[in-house]
Amino acid sequence: MNAYASITITPILVAELSVEGERMPVYVHVIDHPDARILVDTGMTELHPAVVAAFDPLFLYPLNKQDFDLASIDIVVNTHLHADHCGGNHLFAGKPIYVQRRELDDAHSDENEYPIRAWVDAPGVRYVPVDGELELLPGLLLVPAPGHTAGMQVVVVETGGRPIVVGGDVAVWFGELDEPSSEGQLLVLALDPELVWLAHEHQPWQSRTA
Repeated sequence: MNAYASITITPILVAELSVEGERMPVYVHVIDHPDARILVDTGMTELHPAVVAAFDPLFLYPLNKQDFDLASIDIVVNTHLHADHCGGNHLFAGKPIYVQRRELDDAHSDENEYPIRAWVDAPGVRYVPVDGELELLPGLLLVPAPGHTAGMQVVVVETGGRPIVVGGDVAVWFGELDEPSSEGQLLVLALDPELVWLAHEHQPWQSRTA
């Protein structure tokens, strides 16, 4: 019997952006695990001049405006701390938010231009810095995947067979996994995943040779 058969992953659309004239979705992902309910990234809840300048948002669907039980989330994971991935962190004040220490340090460095520092450090947000790989729960592993940012991480979900990866922006579009170039993309492909859920694609990526 597959010990992890009860782990499910649900994508939730939280925004639509216009990037270079193309419509780009923004998804967060809920992982329902027997021991906890985990949210991977938090989207955005409001517009900000820096976001408008960078992304030209078309629509926002914040989690607090959807039929979504915020209180049901036990753990939050930020793949990284760009605005479209951490703008809803304040909705989970007091809940543990796991992020790579490198990412958190970079977000607070004057040498890095993270779009909205106030969203990273929203009142009540409680980060749990992670150094490298971490078994978050049985069958759920946080794995550094540098590339999009130096502190990028992904969530690897064990299935009893080939793993499933919740990857945030480890790749922004499928072509980046079809022809990987970053350390993080190569690492993810080395896992031989069954599926890779990405923040800006409607469906999960699957290997052409799967």
